[in-house]
Amino acid sequence: MLRDSIKSAQVAAMKAGDKQRLAAVRLILAKLKDKDIELRTAANVPDDDVLVVDVLQKMAKQRRESITLYEQGGRQELAEVEKAELAVIEEFLPQQMGEDEVKAAIATIIGEVGAEGMKDMGKVVAALKAKHGSQLDMGKASGLVKAALA
Repeated sequence: MLRDSIKSAQVAAMKAGDKQRLAAVRLILAKLKDKDIELRTAANVPDDDVLVVDVLQKMAKQRRESITLYEQGGRQELAEVEKAELAVIEEFLPQQMGEDEVKAAIATIIGEVGAEGMKDMGKVVAALKAKHGSQLDMGKASGLVKAALA
C-alpha cells in the first residue's frame, strides 16, 4: 500500500538524517491524517490508495502554484524549498501519462461516451477521471478535452 511506503520513507529519512526529506514526508503524513479525520463521519470512504493519491495530487498542485508565485515574486530560495517538497511528493505518485497517451485516452472516451460537442465535456471529463484519475493532471486534461471537443 502507498501509505506504508510513505511511512517507511519516513523511517529511512530519519535513519539517514535527511532533515529536508523527513520534513516533506511528515507533511504528507500530516495531510493524510487530516483527511482521515475529515472522513470519519463520511458515509462512504474511498479505497486507501485512492485517498492517498488524491491527497498527494492536491499537495503537488499547491506546490506547483507556490513555485510559480515565488519565482514571479523573486523569492528563489522559497521556490527551491517548494521544489524539494514537490520532488518528494512526486516520488509517491503513480507514473503520470504523457500528453500523447492522454490525447489517446480522451479520443477513446469520446468514442465510448458518444460525445459530439462542448455540451458533453462533463461526461468526458468524468469518465476520464474515473478511468485514469490517478495517472494524469485533471487541470491539463480538461484543456485537452476542450480542444478535442471544439
